[in-house]
Amino acid sequence: MIWDGARHNAFTDLARHRNRWFCAFREAPGHAGCVGKIRVLSSADGASWESAALLALRGVDLRDPKFTKFSQGRLGLVMGASPIRNGRYEGRMTMSCSSPDGRDWTVPRLIGGEGDWLWRVERKRGKSYGISYRLPNRHRWTVNLLESDDGFAYRELAHLDVPGKPNEATLRFRGEEAIALVRREAGNGHAWIGTSLPPYRSWRWEKTSERVGGPNFIVLPDGTMIAATRIWRRGLPSVAVCSMSDGSLTPSLELPSGGDCSYPGMVFHRGRLWVSYYSSHEGKAKIYLAKVGFGST
Repeated sequence: MIWDGARHNAFTDLARHRNRWFCAFREAPGHAGCVGKIRVLSSADGASWESAALLALRGVDLRDPKFTKFSQGRLGLVMGASPIRNGRYEGRMTMSCSSPDGRDWTVPRLIGGEGDWLWRVERKRGKSYGISYRLPNRHRWTVNLLESDDGFAYRELAHLDVPGKPNEATLRFRGEEAIALVRREAGNGHAWIGTSLPPYRSWRWEKTSERVGGPNFIVLPDGTMIAATRIWRRGLPSVAVCSMSDGSLTPSLELPSGGDCSYPGMVFHRGRLWVSYYSSHEGKAKIYLAKVGFGST
């Protein structure tokens, strides 16, 4: 456990920047329906952590921060932002900010359009890509691939034909191929995995056999894909590291977790997978860090 300073600590991401570790997450009174702030922790060795920054906007719930790389070597954060009044959300949008050192951050600014939640942003050949999920109404949820030249002004590149109330989606690149892992709420709720080649307008989709929450995955240097997400076993949730292919998601290791949990960040560093996540298996929701070895490494 690396942090439990707020009543509810959740929705993490992990990055390595300028030879230091950074972990970002939301601090709030509860899981939702309240104002949230983004805490950024920093560590030189991954063992001892300190607070580096706290981002907040009056009357706005900031949540689900995700690290990204900006130009000129700056570390970026993309996050959901919802104005809140009397415990009710009034709109949804995405905001972004950046920092040279993980400590001094610019004021969060709007990116994308009203109703867009760019859940994670990935850089490729000088452009930014992300999958936005929108909730036009309670019967029709949509996911769309967006593209940006500067990381702030986004245009729609493709509508992703995923049924079943799709929402949270992580996009990564394996060479020129784009790969997406998408959470679904309706039907059997099993995640879908999509693949596409440039210009990323046409996608092929495969169904997995796992229901996920807070899905994340990374592509290792040899092209192997490793995912981390919330899964369910015997009706109970936990955070698991999974092997992933173009058409399957297979849990390999369950991390100490349970209850209100998930939203892992992932970094592969010197032969080990570092995973940040949150969990309430020891009481209130706290922030945890796991280091997973591979074979003899």
